[in-house]
Amino acid sequence: MSVETQDLLRELAQNAESVCRHYLPAGRREGSYWMVGDLQNSPGRSLFVRLTGPTSGPGACGKWSDSATSEYGDLLDIIRARTGITRFPELLDEARAHLGRPMPVIPDAPSPRKAKTPGGTPAAARLFAAAKPVAGTLADTYLRARGLTQGGMMSALRFHPKCWHRDEGQSKPVPRPALIAAVTDGAGALQGVHRTWLAPDGQGKAAVKTQRRAMGHLLGNAVRLTPQQNILVVGEGIETMLSLTQAVPGLPVWAALSSGHLGAVLLPEGLQRLYIAIDRDPAGQRAAERLSARATEVGITVRMLEPRLGDFNDDLRANGAEALRQHLAGQIGPEDRQRLFG
Repeated sequence: MSVETQDLLRELAQNAESVCRHYLPAGRREGSYWMVGDLQNSPGRSLFVRLTGPTSGPGACGKWSDSATSEYGDLLDIIRARTGITRFPELLDEARAHLGRPMPVIPDAPSPRKAKTPGGTPAAARLFAAAKPVAGTLADTYLRARGLTQGGMMSALRFHPKCWHRDEGQSKPVPRPALIAAVTDGAGALQGVHRTWLAPDGQGKAAVKTQRRAMGHLLGNAVRLTPQQNILVVGEGIETMLSLTQAVPGLPVWAALSSGHLGAVLLPEGLQRLYIAIDRDPAGQRAAERLSARATEVGITVRMLEPRLGDFNDDLRANGAEALRQHLAGQIGPEDRQRLFG
């Protein structure tokens, strides 16, 4: 095992509760343990993960055991089980993304392997191609119910009326309406998609355990909702970032989709100022700090945008677009205020 991998495992152990909350959200903390039903994230108390203890040896932090199956392992095993990742390098990339670590730089070298075709997974490309523009669809209804009227103009967003969904424990998938978001790289190539399954009337998310899923290559990429400029706003959720453009039209915004991926977003060349839209939770705060540190290292000026409530969509729905606009105006740097707010 390489030194870098050992260091990664130690940092995962130091953030064991964050890993459990992200990958085993059906569980809960009880004392020094995270209790959940099994590796499939079923409710229960059979599987327990140590949240405290030494970094190695007996009783090490991050180790888990399932009393029902006699299985045991470490946090990488949990991430592997919950993501379906089978290749070890990709598993390490997923762990780095959760921790907000930058990806290792691999030097250019001739490769005998066949070059990958542009874009992400074929399944993601097929799904996005089969979806249709949001305007006038159930996805538009869903967004408008959250105070978001500009979704129909976003080329990164589409709607699929019958997107397959399978909850844990179901033997067969069920077609459900879904909001589909394109995850693209710096060259604009599709690398994956994010699915949000919707209620039949579009007034909220579907009444299922797993309401959102992503497929493809998310690491370092994002849902680019509006074109970037020499400034950029990056945050977690699609609805959160759409709330910012609702209040400040023309604001360049990206959605990283999770706190883990927020810390690993690859920033574009020529970026001068980065605004990070924070969610008010510990994982979001840590991810914002990691992204801020990475941006600062390469000379990008960073400012944080903080909501009054849990996130900016909460602010928009509670207080309206004009109140959110005024709240943001006080946090935008003076060099951008005139251009964005007039």
